[in-house]
Amino acid sequence: MTRKDVLRALSAIVDPERKHDIARLGMVRDIKVDDGRVSFSVHVGRPGSPLARTVADECRAAIRAASSAPPQIDVHVVTGTGKAPLRMGASFMVAVASGKGGVGKSTVAANLAVALAQEGYRTGLVDTDIYGPSVPTMFGVEGLRPRVNAEKKIIPLEIHGVRLLSMGLLVDASEAVIWRGPMVSSAVRQFLGQTEWGDLDFLILDLPPGTGDIQLTIVQTVKLAGAVIVSTPQPVALADARKGVTMFEKVNVPILGMIENMAYFAPPDLPDRRYYLFGKHGARKLAGDMNVPFLAEIPLEQHVRESGDNGVPVVVAAPESACGSAFRMAARGLAAQLAKRSESAVPIINYR
Repeated sequence: MTRKDVLRALSAIVDPERKHDIARLGMVRDIKVDDGRVSFSVHVGRPGSPLARTVADECRAAIRAASSAPPQIDVHVVTGTGKAPLRMGASFMVAVASGKGGVGKSTVAANLAVALAQEGYRTGLVDTDIYGPSVPTMFGVEGLRPRVNAEKKIIPLEIHGVRLLSMGLLVDASEAVIWRGPMVSSAVRQFLGQTEWGDLDFLILDLPPGTGDIQLTIVQTVKLAGAVIVSTPQPVALADARKGVTMFEKVNVPILGMIENMAYFAPPDLPDRRYYLFGKHGARKLAGDMNVPFLAEIPLEQHVRESGDNGVPVVVAAPESACGSAFRMAARGLAAQLAKRSESAVPIINYR
């Protein structure tokens, strides 16, 4: 058997509490296949859960059923968190960034977060754009305020399976935030360090646009697993996207991928016809030139604008639309890139 064969076999085992299979949930780790012997660990969380009691036998049965010559199988069941989390209880902290404003970075961040939650991952989204927070509007939570627990920690809101926090939830929407850089950095540290995020698989950081001092302070304050760069295809945006890639490389943050937003327009009555309003494949070509992964191209659709204005991300409001499908592809590609870079965790594998 190969490693992929093992994952394919184990995809038949579903965690009854999280409603997804254990391979897709990243619970299967440290797979080794060598000379008729298969070994791996399964990280199940709560020691007393139903899955913890049965998963070892289920794994052996699934692998034997999938193999014409059953190997020797060693299963190590790990309870508790099962991994050394990064800071703030999140396994993977990912920055979503853009070199300039107006390219749809926050729309991408919001839909990436919801798409990851739809895949079964425990996901959080923190809007670090202090001056122009848009996450409350995109999730329809304007006017709501997060609670504070007995330990004086902020309790994020939870919408569409995503735990949310934004400056827009803490100040009046009509008030301008007039802060200097150090005050912004302090607020972001409080967001991340004094918030009760709980155990998360992913914490998505929607960064302010640009590559200045605030962005550098944020990426150096937290331990990032990587960054996603968002750009439109036009040259003026691509020049700034290139600067964004360079900034992250200088602070040793890996680029997990580039997403091309507003890639093309397809009329609803002529879905096979594409109009490249801002240029064709510009971000895709830039990703190739800079040797970074290209995750997806997001078309320009009315669904996206309407869903953002109505407070329901497009992956929820119109999941079968071209944009909904593209955002899910981007989320799966992001998780796949993290799987390649992590020796112990397998967030998602295309084993089907």
